[in-house]
Amino acid sequence: MNNNWTHLRELESESIYILRETVAQFRNPVLLYSIGKDSSVLVHLARKAFYPGPLPFPFLHVDTGYKFKEMIEFRDRFTKEIGARLIVHRNEDAIAAGAHPLKLGVARCCGQLKTAALLHALDKYQFDAAIGGARREEERSRAKERVFSLRDAFGQWDPRRQRRVFPLSNWTERDIWQYIVQEGIPVVPLYYAKERLVVRRNGTLIPADDSMHLKDGEVPEKMWVRFRTLGCAPCTGAVASCAATLEEIAEETASAKISERSTRIIDHGANTMEDKKREGYF
Repeated sequence: MNNNWTHLRELESESIYILRETVAQFRNPVLLYSIGKDSSVLVHLARKAFYPGPLPFPFLHVDTGYKFKEMIEFRDRFTKEIGARLIVHRNEDAIAAGAHPLKLGVARCCGQLKTAALLHALDKYQFDAAIGGARREEERSRAKERVFSLRDAFGQWDPRRQRRVFPLSNWTERDIWQYIVQEGIPVVPLYYAKERLVVRRNGTLIPADDSMHLKDGEVPEKMWVRFRTLGCAPCTGAVASCAATLEEIAEETASAKISERSTRIIDHGANTMEDKKREGYF
């Protein structure tokens, strides 16, 4: 038997067990749906875990208003196809006030459009467990998370006290892509390489198909790129790549020398991921 196949099946079995235990132990769980590759794997595992019945929890997408249009199109099409209950929640007051990372800075913008919106949604719908796709391998503060991660009444995190649930904790980026290839899981087209308009900003290739996300003097150029991780368009960098199939992406990932989070502007600067998580960020 192929060792890699066995490894993926062990990860799959562990994740399915965690999902089933969450539904058994909590009154009103929700799956946090980011639309990215990890969410796609998490949804696939959930559908396996509760087949042939329907998914026993809704999906919650915290929409900042700045997600790539390809992400929103994929979200709406895919959740409809599988019959998922989708809740889309936004911080409408902050959006109406024009919150934008170039205006507020990345930390304040994220705090308003992501963290505040998430905490409000969890409170509004009285969810008692939030299932997310974070992996320990992604980033140092996430390496401290437990599979079941306790938060206080304000959604804040104390790394010494680990109710959020991370069924993919023990997966790596390489595992995720190999599983996507093996299972034929659909993903957002932004993961595939093609010629796209980008600008170079502090060593990061920022998408430039919307001028509102550009700084004065920035000149877009066409490059063959793809995205290793997906977030808000103004804060998500691309990587130079010609990987245009799932197999090519999996192969490229296997040889990557730096973390996928290196392209997420949210992780840069003085306000670290651990700071954000203490404030209630997922």
